[in-house]
Amino acid sequence: MALEDYRVDMEGCCKCSICRFVPMEKINGKAHSYVCPSVSRFNFNAYSGGGRLAMGLAILDKRVDYDDTLLKIVYDCQLCGACDVSCKYANDMDVLEPINEVRIRCVEAGQTAPALDKTIACLEKQGTMAPGSRTGRGNWAEGLDVPDYTKTDTEVVFHAGCRICFDPALWPSAQAAVRLMKQAGVNVGIGAGNEPCCTGRAYHMGYKEVFLKHATMVAELFKASRVKTLVTGCAECYHAFNVLYDKFGVKGDLQVVHVSQYLGQLIKEGKLTPAKNVSRTVTYQDPCHLGRLGEPYIHWKGRELPGPSRIFDPPREFMRGTYGVYEPPRELLKSIPGVRLVEMDRVKEYAWCCGAGGGVRESNPEFADWSAAARIQEAETTGADAIVTACPGCQHGLAAAARKEGGAMQVYDIAEILGQSIL
Repeated sequence: MALEDYRVDMEGCCKCSICRFVPMEKINGKAHSYVCPSVSRFNFNAYSGGGRLAMGLAILDKRVDYDDTLLKIVYDCQLCGACDVSCKYANDMDVLEPINEVRIRCVEAGQTAPALDKTIACLEKQGTMAPGSRTGRGNWAEGLDVPDYTKTDTEVVFHAGCRICFDPALWPSAQAAVRLMKQAGVNVGIGAGNEPCCTGRAYHMGYKEVFLKHATMVAELFKASRVKTLVTGCAECYHAFNVLYDKFGVKGDLQVVHVSQYLGQLIKEGKLTPAKNVSRTVTYQDPCHLGRLGEPYIHWKGRELPGPSRIFDPPREFMRGTYGVYEPPRELLKSIPGVRLVEMDRVKEYAWCCGAGGGVRESNPEFADWSAAARIQEAETTGADAIVTACPGCQHGLAAAARKEGGAMQVYDIAEILGQSIL
């Protein structure tokens, strides 16, 4: 769909500002009432979901030019989807999709952010959206004795993702995941130096055609390598493979599972048993791409009937963030002896974004850092001594913010903390 296809949604915005906040029935106090980092940080309506819909209409009707102010608003958005699920708490309309289409329209018009152009150029040249040489992509797995699935058939494939592969600080999460699967007797393979980039971030940065080109190639690689079950420790990769690939018709029969789901199932089957005591009070950070953006894509073909109310033929089910991956990570944490889970005020589909999404980490790192710091401060109110997450983007940003804050808060990946109890 294109921006034009969302005119009714954009015109239907009543400027109620619910897109800024956690719904009233879910709110736990004024301090953590905002759900959108962008409007919370810049405090101007144009940065809200409703403001961005108005901007989309203005672009369609050629009432605005692509000036620096407009482009700043377009790219200072994590595309985390919080505005969308808050709006859909009461309304049947899309907010995130037209916002994404505005960014796609900007890229098509050549109105891009230089930092994101650099990231896309890295993808086109080296096959990765993280700085680093493709030849070093598999360095994280040295010594693990894991076969390359492109050369040997394996039961499952573990996909580490660009963020992990090129950041040694994140290697322990992928290493723990693979060691745990091997200990459970799983015949697991990795791509090593041949692992492809999911390219999901390219889509959210606005480079739709680049995403489609690479996604098609990745899907063909998986098919040629007879990959049936793909386990990923990266929430953004999970979203790309499970949601975006399905949305654009390239997923095929591939089964995509997040590592928290897979390890949790191994525990339920008795193939892994958390035994060592891990004495920690932890809080869990719901990654946007695993939570509200991680629910299965809902295909719908039909038409909207004319009239004062929105009626669809056949009836349309909207994606509201309800069916994201929320419980498996929490159940896994609760299975670890000594771990006490305490929740932040904003959780699940209304969780606060860590700041790393939508290319903001690359184009406006100061804004990304601000968002992460806000989450660290919220986590500290729970009394937790550690944040556990299931996304390398969250882990990297939150850990940096915690160090800057100077507190005692630690940040772990969920496979890491499970490994402390088993390995």
